[in-house]
Amino acid sequence: MEPWLVGIDLGGTTIKMAFVTTEGDIVHKWEIPTNTANRGEHIVADIARSLEKTLAQLGGAKERLLAAGIGAPGPVEEETGMLYETVNIGWTNYPLKQRLEEATGLPVSVDNDANLAALGEMWKGAGGGARHLLFVTLGTGVGGGVIANGAIVRGINGAGGEIGHMTMIPDGGARCNCGKTGCLETIASATGIVRIAKEKLTADERPSELRNGDVTAKAVFDAAKAGDALALEVVDEATYYLGWALANAANVTNPEKIVIGGGVSKAGDMLVERVAAHFRRFAFPRVAAGAKLVLATLGNDAGVIGAAWLAKELVGA
Repeated sequence: MEPWLVGIDLGGTTIKMAFVTTEGDIVHKWEIPTNTANRGEHIVADIARSLEKTLAQLGGAKERLLAAGIGAPGPVEEETGMLYETVNIGWTNYPLKQRLEEATGLPVSVDNDANLAALGEMWKGAGGGARHLLFVTLGTGVGGGVIANGAIVRGINGAGGEIGHMTMIPDGGARCNCGKTGCLETIASATGIVRIAKEKLTADERPSELRNGDVTAKAVFDAAKAGDALALEVVDEATYYLGWALANAANVTNPEKIVIGGGVSKAGDMLVERVAAHFRRFAFPRVAAGAKLVLATLGNDAGVIGAAWLAKELVGA
């Protein structure tokens, strides 16, 4: 009977789950809605119930499961698996490791969701096993994960790798959800790209494709690819700051791979080429020579595969 690891990726809207082999291959994956009622009090029970039900449907025995890894949005205390704060779920100082171990009877390891996506890409995705890797995810916000010598850099209180909160505009920048202003997240996230585009549309009379429908990050990149001058300016601004931030982060860590994921990464080659040009401008030459910028390949599976890696490490499988 082949043993399985459990990978769980806890988001504000859905909880993605998977049974994964010790080689990192997904056996079965599914998702359930995240019930955030009463400050998320039902979430752990929902996860345990769904695991049990799905295992039974697949005809698996409980003994088959070795351990579970779970990623959650927000800083995690490494030793205890305590979540300090998850804004979109409602948890504060929540003992996720303890609660999930009690509910499932499995050993559990907890980490930040972006860290787990980084581990997933390292293990089975674009990282290709690179032991020195920077990961940045461009979605509603900007998440980051730093892997040094095969291990996630977590820092003293779980906030290592917060690339999205590097200050790029010291004065007069837009306010970020973290409470600071001028963070990379306010510029290079899907939300930031839309904000910059709307500001330019208001301040500028030029004709633009972006005046003809909903302004989304995808619409901005599509218009830019079609040669729309205003959209190109927005893309240039976002990729300039992202390339600069990644160069600064890389100058500290000297990575082999820099993996770009999240919804905005669907812009593909246009995004990578422009970010890479700015990256090379700002990176220390030897750092630039060692690093390759690539698009993430695992998509929504990165989190559950990274969580399974965490579970594998926990039990030494």
